[in-house]
Amino acid sequence: AMQLMREAGLNVAVDAAGNIYGKRAGTDSRATPIIFGSHVDSVPEGGNYDGNVGTLAAIEVARTLVEQRITTTHPLWVACWQNEEGGTWGSHLVTADSTTAALAAVARSGKSIGDGIRFIGGDPATLSTARLRTGDVHGYLELHIEQGGNLDRQKLDIGIVEGIVGLREWDVTIEGFANHAGTTPMHERRDAMLAAARFTEMVHRIVTSEPGRQVGTVGRIQAFPGAPNVVPGKVLCTLELRDLDDRKIQRLYDTIVGESHTIGERNGTTFGFHEFVTHESARCDERVRALIGASAKARGFTTLSLPSGAGHDAQNLARVCPMGMIFIPSVGGISHAPSEFSRPADITNGANVLLDAVLAMDAAEFSR
Repeated sequence: AMQLMREAGLNVAVDAAGNIYGKRAGTDSRATPIIFGSHVDSVPEGGNYDGNVGTLAAIEVARTLVEQRITTTHPLWVACWQNEEGGTWGSHLVTADSTTAALAAVARSGKSIGDGIRFIGGDPATLSTARLRTGDVHGYLELHIEQGGNLDRQKLDIGIVEGIVGLREWDVTIEGFANHAGTTPMHERRDAMLAAARFTEMVHRIVTSEPGRQVGTVGRIQAFPGAPNVVPGKVLCTLELRDLDDRKIQRLYDTIVGESHTIGERNGTTFGFHEFVTHESARCDERVRALIGASAKARGFTTLSLPSGAGHDAQNLARVCPMGMIFIPSVGGISHAPSEFSRPADITNGANVLLDAVLAMDAAEFSR
């Protein structure tokens, strides 16, 4: 990425948080920068398009401006954010404070977050030099594959993202009583697994009981002691809820907790909830959405307004500046898998909308 940025005529550097920036000056030295880009890291057994499309398209936009001898008023920063898949760490560190304990947390690689930052050329001791605050950035744009099937299914060209959903995850502990599976009558069992099965079905029922795009998932489950001939005395599982409305997430959670206690009363089990992940939703700026829509319409592209069910670096940039995202189709809605694919023509369409949106943002007057 750094070599491609240099070839595009950008001044390239790694900030203290480990992010790569390729910068190009504008005609107004007092103007705040327009930032656009994405990430290049992936998940295990992931695909080749998630993040990469947005990063390479951003570099191509910068290259095109050089080739066309167009200089914007605002400086341009092409961003390649580090460790998006591990928790949007690069964009988080430049838009929010982070604790010493968070930097010491050990990631999947075996390195702490701080060690990882040093490994890729950053400096966790000087993170304040990388910090962006409200007023420091004119606006942010990110092109990304949809990672869902809406655009592909409806044969539409461009997605105009309404916002990035909030996400909350809980560890759920269900306590019953372990006993011999052969000698404990069915009506006397305090079976934690039975309660967990009823809980899983209940989550699905509650989340689908009202209109909307909210989703709920019980994604991990483990029974103890975990033997075929023992009634499970304890079950650990997870609950995840996502929606663009944080208040709806809280309301769904409250309903689920209430019904879980009712489930427990049926067979003498108890439920405990511990929240371990909280990401607030991030709305895309209406003005940025409008200029993306106008850019797509001017090129004759069909569009769809939709939320992003996946997290992106853009949700962190929304803390400090007007933010917008452009989606292109994912064939079959497949992502985070080797078969992830977006057609070259769709990538080209998205890059052209990104180019036009950058120029439109350069001409726009924003105030927060």
